[in-house]
Amino acid sequence: MYKQKLRPWEIALLLALCALFFTGAWAEAAQEELAGGLVRLHVVANSDSDADQAAKLRMRDRVLDVLAPALEGCGSREDAVNIIYEHIPELEALGGVEVRLGTEYYPTRDYGDFSLPAGQYVSLRVILGAGAGHNWWCVVFPPLCTEALAGPAEDAFQPLEGEDAAETDRDGTGYEIRFRLLEWWGMLVQALR
Repeated sequence: MYKQKLRPWEIALLLALCALFFTGAWAEAAQEELAGGLVRLHVVANSDSDADQAAKLRMRDRVLDVLAPALEGCGSREDAVNIIYEHIPELEALGGVEVRLGTEYYPTRDYGDFSLPAGQYVSLRVILGAGAGHNWWCVVFPPLCTEALAGPAEDAFQPLEGEDAAETDRDGTGYEIRFRLLEWWGMLVQALR
């Protein structure tokens, strides 16, 4: 029986594929752990017109007016999801919106003081009209976007503290590479679905 030996370039290719697979699996697990404690808010405008973009921000404020007091003191993502689910009829009654609570893919997002890696997150999606305009997003649980009620979107985020901060607020290039890897891995997984 004839046994064919692998050539060096074939071995290198197999090792690179294995490293890519294990690194991607590690990155996805890290993102899932972080996402396991968050509920994101995604408000999508009807169009990119100035009037529709302004309406999007007014809707954001109205959604946060409803949810911020309801989520105050909430201790877990599961509790937050249940509270948000109970408020969906009230949010839909705000008029001209479609409200969905589910899982949504988000790209890597830098909020100034911290970043969130690309991946699947539990998300409250509020769509105005045709939902063809630019969107606005933040983290509704823990309440990192309630500052949006008092100022512009750029001021809507506060840094996380404690262990959460260690996961999302790091200096240096290593963590950015990790986020880029998560983004590439997420795009690959999305493309294969």
